Amino acid sequence: MSGVSQPSLSPQQRKDRARTRRDQPEPGRPKTEQVSAADKPGLKARQVAAKLLGAVIEQQTSLDGLTDPDHGHPHFRQLEARDQGLVKAILLTALRFRGTLTQEIAARLDRPLPSNATALNHLLHVAAAQIRFLDVPDSAAVDLAVTAAEADPRTRRFKGVVNAVLRRMTRELGGAEVTTEPAIDCPNWLLERLIAAYGEPRAKAIAAAHRMPAPIDLTVKTDPEAWAERLGGQVVSGPSIRLDATTQGSIASLDGFAEGKWWVQDASAALPVRLFGDLTGKTAADLCAAPGGKTAQLVLSDATVTACEASKSRAKRLVANLTRLAHDAETLIGPFQETLGDRTFDAVLLDAPCSSTGTLRRHPDVGHTKSLDDVRRLAEVQRKLLDAAANHVAPGGTLVFSNCSIDPIEGEELVKAFLAERKDFTRRPIEPTELPGFDKAVTSDGDLRTTPEMLSAIGGIDGFYASRLQRVG
Repeated sequence: MSGVSQPSLSPQQRKDRARTRRDQPEPGRPKTEQVSAADKPGLKARQVAAKLLGAVIEQQTSLDGLTDPDHGHPHFRQLEARDQGLVKAILLTALRFRGTLTQEIAARLDRPLPSNATALNHLLHVAAAQIRFLDVPDSAAVDLAVTAAEADPRTRRFKGVVNAVLRRMTRELGGAEVTTEPAIDCPNWLLERLIAAYGEPRAKAIAAAHRMPAPIDLTVKTDPEAWAERLGGQVVSGPSIRLDATTQGSIASLDGFAEGKWWVQDASAALPVRLFGDLTGKTAADLCAAPGGKTAQLVLSDATVTACEASKSRAKRLVANLTRLAHDAETLIGPFQETLGDRTFDAVLLDAPCSSTGTLRRHPDVGHTKSLDDVRRLAEVQRKLLDAAANHVAPGGTLVFSNCSIDPIEGEELVKAFLAERKDFTRRPIEPTELPGFDKAVTSDGDLRTTPEMLSAIGGIDGFYASRLQRVG
């Protein structure tokens, strides 16, 4: 589990505060000790950060996979825990603000970098992310970047460029005077899709929301008001509470975790299960169940629950989470199309695998590791899953289809095509009054559509889509 300690200041505010000590050396060996370039404290972390940034941008590799403490990139796993944390902070920042950093680096170059200077570009982005947004002494960021450039044969001849660009950036405090318009920190392909779906003003608002780290939300079993007070948070809606940004300690150390009183789940992800209403005495199936948050909700609704998970590794996490929560559910490992046979249920939830474009606040690499082709391919996968899921809904039963994509190809358009072919299903429109606080997220068709700029006053929300369908034949 990740920690929940978050500073109350914005990245830029923290950076401005840190400038008063930017000339202090990075903690490490005393100044009087002779240290070789290869042994400079913090150098290895910056080199690994640049390497992993290249893996995300060039090979479209998942950042979570690269930084997994057990199975991640070997160079990352060789770092001490403190340096691993620094690398992750650098990468998350460099990806969140890639448009801004690209613009500000370019404004300080006498001529554009060669098109094949990818290693140099990643190195500059790693250093610029520290200078602009992280609480790292500027002198350390510059010095380590120059040393890293000199140590790499691909970038050695550009060390003077690295030094000049970054020192100019430190002098100009981010360079407000050299940029004419704020950059849009969103990959072009994704911005185009957002504009097509939501219009330019809202698309830009969504892109701006992606810059901010996501708060931590919990779904509590009972009494959200009491738990919000107990944990120093606030109620978002229904069973969802949001922790304060200043909450200290790891998730596992918080009151109620060990006792299974709550679980981590973005407030938007908790909405689809609420669309079933009262399930007392009914049967329910969660068809893509891991990590188990929605399964846990179904258990709390007093249904008899069957949880299906195709992945053996993810199923282990599902079982572990349900065990901690003391929730009883039948767990089937393998594709639900095979494990369920011809069984039907009163309520079926299909939270389908998708492009995850609604989660860029948490996973800013998604915009760089996915493409429009991926969105279309995943929509085809989801459509097949939806057709299969429909066969497990009892007559008169309810099917909720959901995912964390903000692209209509994976949501509204997919459900429209499904209903056009499956005459045994009809949409059961969601009423705005069903989801207090999320009434504006209910579309004119009666579906649910959250986008990251919603609830901006309390830190935004993940993008999510859900449609409630009923079997009529």
